[in-house]
Amino acid sequence: MTKPKEIFVSVDVETAGPIPGEYSLLSIGACDVYNEVNAFSCELKPINHNAVPEALKVSGLSLVALEQTGLAPAEAMLQFHDWAKSLTDNDETLVFVGLNAGFDWSFVNYYFHKYLGKNPFGFAPLDIKAYYMGLTGCSWTDTRSSRMSENLKPRGEGDHNALHDAKYQAELFRLIRARQI
Repeated sequence: MTKPKEIFVSVDVETAGPIPGEYSLLSIGACDVYNEVNAFSCELKPINHNAVPEALKVSGLSLVALEQTGLAPAEAMLQFHDWAKSLTDNDETLVFVGLNAGFDWSFVNYYFHKYLGKNPFGFAPLDIKAYYMGLTGCSWTDTRSSRMSENLKPRGEGDHNALHDAKYQAELFRLIRARQI
C-alpha cells in the first residue's frame, strides 16, 4: 500500500485582531511550497468594525477600503477552496503549512467552516516553528522568523503582505526540510 502524496501549501493571513469571529480575516496569501508560482491571494470584506490598531498598522490594510474592494467572505473562501483543491488529484493530501500556524490556521479554519461548512486542509496544520525546533533542538525563542533566517539564509523576507509572506515561509520550510536528518 502506498502513502498518499502530500501537497504542502504555505498559508499566511493578515487580520484585524487576534481571534476569529471577533475580528476579521482581511487577507489570505498561499502558495504551493514546491512551486511558488502556483499561488493564491485575496482580500476580504471585514465582518465587523472591530480592530486592533496595531494589527492594521502592521498590515497597512484599511477596514473602510476593504468594505469597498474586498471579496465577500463566502466568495473568498470558495475561491481559496477551489484553488487549493486544484493542486491535488483524488489521492493527494493537502497540508496547511504556516509560520505560527496556530494563528493563521484559526482564522482560515473558522472562515472555511463558517462560510463553506468544510476545510480542504482537514483538521490540522503543520507549524514551521515547531518543525524547526524539533529538527534543530533550538529554544522556542530561536523559532522567530528573524532567527531562522539568520541560520537558514533565505533569499526572501517577510513584509506583512500575505502572499509575500506565504512565499517567504515556503522558502524557510524548504530550507528546513533540506536539512532533515
